[in-house]
Amino acid sequence: MTKTVTTPWDPADHLRTDQDITAYLEAALEEGDATLIAAALGDIARVKGMTQVAREAGLGRESLYKALSPAGNPEFATILKVVAALGLQLHAAPAAAKGAV
Repeated sequence: MTKTVTTPWDPADHLRTDQDITAYLEAALEEGDATLIAAALGDIARVKGMTQVAREAGLGRESLYKALSPAGNPEFATILKVVAALGLQLHAAPAAAKGAV
């Protein structure tokens, strides 16, 4: 039996443009999972530079890492600060009707 060799995959390695970043966050928002959204923001913050994002959000770097970690549970105010520091905006749109095709 041959062993399968795997390599770590980091989404941050694939976020090269503003369009990549926007699409990535948009996909996380569409899933509606708060943990996934926080993780996506963490990935984007690493791309942009965690120290710079923390500074612009008015947070400590370690606090930002903790808030956006899988065990973190950031307040909505923190999410809004991070989104603004990343140069992004959140938008609302009508949800698709359940059962619609």
